[in-house]
Amino acid sequence: MIAALVPVKRLGAGKSRLLGSLERDAIERLTLTMLGDIVAALQRVPRVDHIAVVTPDGVVAQASEAAGAEALLRKDPGLNPSLTSAGAELAARGFTRLLVVLGDVAGASATDLGALFDALDGLGERGVVLAPSRDGGTSALLRAPHDVIPNHFGKDSAAAHRDLARGAGIPYSELPLASLAIDLDRIQDVEALLEAPRGADRTRALLRELGFGSAT
Repeated sequence: MIAALVPVKRLGAGKSRLLGSLERDAIERLTLTMLGDIVAALQRVPRVDHIAVVTPDGVVAQASEAAGAEALLRKDPGLNPSLTSAGAELAARGFTRLLVVLGDVAGASATDLGALFDALDGLGERGVVLAPSRDGGTSALLRAPHDVIPNHFGKDSAAAHRDLARGAGIPYSELPLASLAIDLDRIQDVEALLEAPRGADRTRALLRELGFGSAT
C-alpha cells in the first residue's frame, strides 16, 4: 500500500519570508488553502491509498481532517524528525511506499504526482524518486521502503537526497515536473504560481483576493 504524507508547520511559524508582503493572518489562511489544494490533488492520484498530514498545529489538524486526510498531530521536533516518525508509524500500519509532498507545493497536479509512481515502478522493489523545486529543494520525495534513505529536507535538499541515494547504491530517478517546481516561499514564487497555466485553484483565488495578480 502507498501513503502520502504532507508536513505543515505551526501556523504562527510558517512562511516568514512572506511577512513583508502579507500579514500573519493572511499567511495562515494561505497555508490552510495550500493544504486544501495539495490534499485534493493527492485524492485524484489512483495509486495513493492513504493521505496523512503531520503537524504540531491543532487548527491544521482540523483542516486536514475536513479535507479528507488523516491528521497526525505531533509535537514539533523539526521537519525531518517529524517526517521520520510519521513515516515509521505509517510503515508499521502496512504502507510499503511513502510519498512526501511539502505543504507549500500548492500547484501539484495529479498527473505529475502520478508520474512519480510510474518512475518508481521502473526502479524495482527499492528506489527513490525525487521532484526538485526550482530553488534546489525537494518538493516531493517517493521512497520504497519509506526509510530507504533518510529525510534531508531543507536548503539544497535535492542534492542531499540525490547523494544519499547514490551513496547507498539505491536506484534513483529525478523528475523535473512543472507543477511541483514551485513551492510558495517567497513573493517571486507567488508570482510564478499565478503565471502558471493551471492548478492550485483555491490558492489562486485567495492570492487574487489578497491583491496579487489579475482579478479576472
